[in-house]
Amino acid sequence: MVSMQTAMENLKELGFNPVTTAIGATQQLFHWDEAKVNELKGYLIAQNFQHHYENNKFYRMLCEDSGVTPADIQSLDDLHKIPLIPVTSFKRPDSHLLLSTSLENIEFEMRSTGTSGIPSISRRDAETLNNCVFSIYAMYREMFAFSRGAGLFLFPSPEEMPEMGMVKVLNMLSGLFDATRCLVKRASFKPKEAIETLEKWQNIHTRHIIGPPFLIYKLVNYLKTNNIHLKLDNKTMIINLGGWKRFSGMEIPREQYNKECAEYLGIPEENIRDMYGLVESNILAIECEKQSKHVPPWVHFSLRNPKNLAEEVPQGKRGVLAIFDPTSLSYPGFIQTEDLVYLKKENTCECGRNGQKVVYLSRVAGAEIGCCAINLEKHMDAAEEKSQMTEV
Repeated sequence: MVSMQTAMENLKELGFNPVTTAIGATQQLFHWDEAKVNELKGYLIAQNFQHHYENNKFYRMLCEDSGVTPADIQSLDDLHKIPLIPVTSFKRPDSHLLLSTSLENIEFEMRSTGTSGIPSISRRDAETLNNCVFSIYAMYREMFAFSRGAGLFLFPSPEEMPEMGMVKVLNMLSGLFDATRCLVKRASFKPKEAIETLEKWQNIHTRHIIGPPFLIYKLVNYLKTNNIHLKLDNKTMIINLGGWKRFSGMEIPREQYNKECAEYLGIPEENIRDMYGLVESNILAIECEKQSKHVPPWVHFSLRNPKNLAEEVPQGKRGVLAIFDPTSLSYPGFIQTEDLVYLKKENTCECGRNGQKVVYLSRVAGAEIGCCAINLEKHMDAAEEKSQMTEV
């Protein structure tokens, strides 16, 4: 039997990119056994590590300080040796030092701003952006299989916020629907307009609602306050991205959220799907119908001891998430986040897919509260307060 490394090297000789080939085989990879997937991930990440080691002076210095070279990274078992980039590095004024390519080659900058107001900037060249687009669409098709229907977008249009990562990623769904409508305009959202749009699409499209939890929750609370019970479609999905923590610090209770969405929108609870991602990486971990968040099969999640980030913790134990993403070529996609999570012990899922499944818990103690959704809510609250003062 041909080894994984030989198979991948043969692909390269034929002119195929092993990373994009893996992304194109998403459905098949989710049904591979764990050892085979780990062998593939180990190869892809080792090759990506070598790319950054050879093309990034700043990162090579980190590696030299840690005594790590490409010869030390041969398989998944070696990934713990790879130096990680703290996610806070993307907020630094000298974050361009993270690049493994010239600034002239950067095609797109994606941003997210937390409570400090300092933006996190991740820069992508053409190949990295291609990989990002391919991987997101691969996961959308695998987990949602959208090809028609209507999407009610509870977030601003890209025209209003072109560099906000959450907006860019969610708007990519628009190409999979027959009809879409963005209902956050000039930092304002009117639930009544959302209800009218959903009613207009009735018996024409399967209706889906997409946005950060705080805005979908705002719609549900409006329905609840006015005792309105909608009956959407059997295949309607509620798709969330942006986190459950609000700008005020309050956390939206997921169990209550699910129950009230089901009650006031008239949909099954299993059709409520959350996604996990961050601006600095090309990944989206998306919930299946069993509400387990599946990590893309070409990406590896490692959990670290909060008191010693160099130490890995076993699967099933909580830890600080480290991401190894081989799709990033413009900067090392080996990122130490500030998110406390755990990985489910079972490799298999009731949905039939295999691989890592992540459960988000919280930000680590002392970390800045920040994501696109929190920044959007802060912006909308400020605009609403200004509007009320003007009216008075």
